[in-house]
Amino acid sequence: MITGSIVALVTPMRAESLDIDWPSLKELVEWHVQQGTNGIVAVGTTGESATLNVSEHKEVIKVVVDQVAGRVPVIAGTGANSTAEAIILTKAAKESGADACLLVTPYYNKPTQEGLYVHYKTIAEAVDIDQILYNVPGRTACDMQPDTVARLSKLDNIVGIKEATGDLSRVGVLKADCADGFAIYSGDDVTARELMLMGGHGDISVTANVAPKLMSDMCAAAIAGDTELAAKIDMSLAALHTALFLESNPIPVKWAVSQMGLMDNVLRLPMTPLSREHQNTVGAALNAAGITK
Repeated sequence: MITGSIVALVTPMRAESLDIDWPSLKELVEWHVQQGTNGIVAVGTTGESATLNVSEHKEVIKVVVDQVAGRVPVIAGTGANSTAEAIILTKAAKESGADACLLVTPYYNKPTQEGLYVHYKTIAEAVDIDQILYNVPGRTACDMQPDTVARLSKLDNIVGIKEATGDLSRVGVLKADCADGFAIYSGDDVTARELMLMGGHGDISVTANVAPKLMSDMCAAAIAGDTELAAKIDMSLAALHTALFLESNPIPVKWAVSQMGLMDNVLRLPMTPLSREHQNTVGAALNAAGITK
């Protein structure tokens, strides 16, 4: 099982061309490995999967896998609102050597709970790789209910869920109803500590992009049940957890990473750079966590 702080990695881009900045991507991966990040999600929401074409999507996964070189697990974001497209991306991730795939619920078309079950079952049967469900109704307008998750957990290669609702009442239900060994990850940095103290297995984190060591230490403490240490570390990150969502992710976190000198502050439309009115707040949150260039 993959556990701990799993960064939802940003995708660096070049200012003039908007092409992917491959050298900066490799340097970011190397930095995360050195800082103690426990796993890397390539091309998730924070990685701007919605504005990468299929060829770029596949290449980012391959580059991250190659750069990591087996030192930490790599989870490839391969979800789509088309089951056929999700299968194509998931097959590519397997071929690139990813350890697992993260599959967001189909967005916009709003399938039923039965539609979600058949969607994920079809992908699981088509590609023999560990697969993690991803429930984030605030973005997808589709909320996968715990009983649907429990059904899917019985399939051999569906191994966990990234639960990004922030609803901690779901943790107990998932733990009780899902198959043994099924992993529960937070997708909400604000409530991640509490989820892990309740028996969750890690945090697929935006904050880890700028505070990888602190997030790794906090997750380790929470998973170990060290309530006091986990709370102390998380307190230093609390302002960041909030500030990094003042505008749609990954707008604030890309600005923050650029302020650390790790890449340029470039996004693809329709995402636009962080507004000036929020830059001071995000900057102050970085300072509060002791993060400098």
